[in-house]
Amino acid sequence: MKKALILGVSGQDGSYLAEILLEKGYEVHGMLRRSATGNTRNIEHLIQNPEIFNSRFFLCRGDLSDPTSLYRIINSIKPHEIYNEADQDHVGWSYDMVGFSADITGAAVGRILEIIRQIDPSIRYFQPCTSNMFGKSDCIKQTETTPFNPQSPYACAKTMAYYITRYYRNAFGMFASNAILYNHESPRRMPEYLTRKVTQAVARIACRKQDKLVLGDLSACIDWGYAREYMESAWQILQLDQPDDFVIATGEAHSVNEWVEKAFATVNLKPSNYVVSDPSLMRPTNTSTLIGNATKAKMTFGFAPKVRFEELVKFMVEADIEREASIG
Repeated sequence: MKKALILGVSGQDGSYLAEILLEKGYEVHGMLRRSATGNTRNIEHLIQNPEIFNSRFFLCRGDLSDPTSLYRIINSIKPHEIYNEADQDHVGWSYDMVGFSADITGAAVGRILEIIRQIDPSIRYFQPCTSNMFGKSDCIKQTETTPFNPQSPYACAKTMAYYITRYYRNAFGMFASNAILYNHESPRRMPEYLTRKVTQAVARIACRKQDKLVLGDLSACIDWGYAREYMESAWQILQLDQPDDFVIATGEAHSVNEWVEKAFATVNLKPSNYVVSDPSLMRPTNTSTLIGNATKAKMTFGFAPKVRFEELVKFMVEADIEREASIG
């Protein structure tokens, strides 16, 4: 039985990845940091399953900022694969927490890879990166060879994570792969993120629990995909014969305004009656419209997104309506 370690197992991506790996017959270990131990909603169904929990699905405590805990966890589990889904991944927060974001999102990747090198260099490592690394780009669609031009502390830290992963691969022959993941959403997104902020607000407005939705820039266009599909691609990348780097994206972009309109249309309401613009929510720097070209992933392991924009918005709104109805 293959063993996998997921750092950040309780988040959107980590929880989907845990499900996928369990379905594929893995023994799955998930690391939780202290601040996440009270928020295991995304993996609660796994914890409450006696046939899985502490049999094929295990939790351990640690933190990317603490090398001793990382060493202890990796050395005791000795996994075949490690997926790093734990970092400070909120662009807006990174402006206020530059040092923390640089350390947890960037430098921590070096700590993990060096520990892997010391314990067992044959462990396969997956590093998720972000389209934000391209920042202001002259390319209409970005590929694996498009130059990076990050426009936020978060994107700068992810750029470091990308290059240090490549460094360990090239310098030590380790199986360390990057995936440049474009925005990927689901009902498991935290409400601090735009997509969930919108779908949760629409659900609450439809249930008469909220009367307005405050947003910043509605014109920004984004390449949005479904998080579970992107995590399936993470697993596929670690099953290849050779480590490599890939863009994972849908190849199409939609504006924030389109997301808002589709969300309100799901409950037959007009957004103009509820949406309020707040200039203070604008970011200090903006990126270009970023659209990914995932041709390499398609040719290498057959990546092809199935859940498209309208289905994703509807899926998330309906999930939030169900959630609001359950809490009364």
